[in-house]
Amino acid sequence: MATQVTPVFLRDLNWIRGALQTAVALEHSTMPLYCAAMYSLEVQNYPSYNTIRSVLMEEMVHMAIAANMVAALGGTPQIATLNPTYASRGLPGGVAPDLPVILAQLSPRSLENFMRLEAPEFMLNARQRAAVYPTIGAFYDAIREAIDSHKDALRRAVEQGGPANQVGGNLGYLTFEPAEGVDPVEKFHAGLDIITEQGEGQGQGTVEAGEDFQKEGSHYARFAELRYGRRYLAPDGETEISRENEAQFFQGEEIVWPVVINTLAVPSDGYRAVLDNDPSAPEVRKELEGFDDAYTQMMAALDRAWNGPVETWWPSLGAAVTQMDQMRVRSCFNIMRHPVPERAISRLEALYPTQFKALERYTDLTRPVFYGPRFINNNGGR
Repeated sequence: MATQVTPVFLRDLNWIRGALQTAVALEHSTMPLYCAAMYSLEVQNYPSYNTIRSVLMEEMVHMAIAANMVAALGGTPQIATLNPTYASRGLPGGVAPDLPVILAQLSPRSLENFMRLEAPEFMLNARQRAAVYPTIGAFYDAIREAIDSHKDALRRAVEQGGPANQVGGNLGYLTFEPAEGVDPVEKFHAGLDIITEQGEGQGQGTVEAGEDFQKEGSHYARFAELRYGRRYLAPDGETEISRENEAQFFQGEEIVWPVVINTLAVPSDGYRAVLDNDPSAPEVRKELEGFDDAYTQMMAALDRAWNGPVETWWPSLGAAVTQMDQMRVRSCFNIMRHPVPERAISRLEALYPTQFKALERYTDLTRPVFYGPRFINNNGGR
């Protein structure tokens, strides 16, 4: 994924506003990845399920913080048409360009991807660190630096406001309305701290968040727990975690691996070629499209929450939550009960010659295979 980088001296208020819109897209793009893995669990009360769900809930907060920042600077957060590309590499904004981005069941390999997605820079190798934005934190650092170079412009923009709503203050989400005695620059810093510390940890040598977050495990640490099958337990108070000694930090209580539904990783065509080889295609399409409709309605409702009349943002948020539950039900109890026929499995390499290795990597093709959700947003084209 090629990245066009704006020179630092041109990163003005307009750049900050645009970068924060990219942050909205970035935070959103992680959610279908985590949902696909979470939905694949046969029982929705495993420690693994609760861990993924905890990360997912915080990603929703991070997206809301970024959207509120856009609104605070006079912008209108674009949510309805967000439509990430999967079966690809890299995240929006050119972040983590080496990262495989594929909708797949929970597996050791998918967890390694999630750890890469949430990794602090000190846990990367030299090749990965050479990217413009090797981590999500590096992208937010660029925004932070631009804010610090345009503090007065940001303060004026926040004072002036704009047409979009800021959502979730009554839920504990960070909002950025002007307030006497409150410096919006510091509040923007606080918002960026929430996102980066919860994702990557406090900084060099640790994957725990800071004291303000009760030193909870970062998203990286939580996914590492599932990958190692053990809870995080630092060996002593002095040793810093690194690439070389990471396993030593995950020697706590055992986490039993859950029963996982063997879903076929979603190819870039959203199963189109597979469905052409499935006699049950009409019924399967109905279920897939029902999920996509719920996802589309959720995105539209979130957009209304930020960009609709102020008095409707709360019911719009409620409508989005309703569709989230519909997505879970349609995926777990409808889509994933449909097997992919052996005929289609036997032809996968011919159907997807450039994607077959990835499909094979994230799916056990020696066992019965089932469909999974594909997260197509019909508010905007792929």
